[in-house]
Amino acid sequence: MTTPHAPLAATPTRMMFSGRIGWLRGAIGAGLAIALTALVARLALGFDPSLPWLVASMGASAVLVFVLPASPLAQPWPVFGSHIVAAAIGFGCHALFGAHWAAAGLAVGLAIAAMSLLRCLHPPAGGTVLLTALATPAIAAAGLWFLVAPLGLNVLALLLGGLVWNRLTGHSYPHRPAPQPPQADWVGHIEDADLDAVLAEWDEVLDVSRDDLSVLVHAVEAKVRARRGV
Repeated sequence: MTTPHAPLAATPTRMMFSGRIGWLRGAIGAGLAIALTALVARLALGFDPSLPWLVASMGASAVLVFVLPASPLAQPWPVFGSHIVAAAIGFGCHALFGAHWAAAGLAVGLAIAAMSLLRCLHPPAGGTVLLTALATPAIAAAGLWFLVAPLGLNVLALLLGGLVWNRLTGHSYPHRPAPQPPQADWVGHIEDADLDAVLAEWDEVLDVSRDDLSVLVHAVEAKVRARRGV
């Protein structure tokens, strides 16, 4: 149980009803955040139609930030770092090849490698890198300023929305697992029904299937039993 001063964190008992319809919480939050992000960017950039004031890949980022806030792919550094790094790589490939299929392929491959090395893997950035690798004349003319506005502005507004909304709805963001009380030493067997009961109460939408989670739990069980010679 968290203390009154601890960051909000997901627990099996907080907001159980919302946990069962977590998609609704995420849908409302993502919709509000995208609308706010678009409004902020449009006011900041004016009404010039040559540049997109809302980068399309923000929609995919919103799905992760608001529906799967506990996912490693949805944390602030992966969201921010991935889009900026990917866009810069896309511009580099565009400078070499222009708006060409070779630029698209090389940019996506390099972006995945860079995100992996920098520990900021975030799938929606795969769309961002294509936007700059196959840049329109207006985006190409904007150059690296595009990383600041609209892209950087979009990402920061979306992350701020995610921070506020997730905290208001009882989810930790950036995600920190809730501290668990110490358990008595025990070697037993976790039934699938036990796992299902916990998942029914949990207040996070997990980005792992129930079957994969069951396999993982039982594999850990087997390791514990083997270590203890049970």
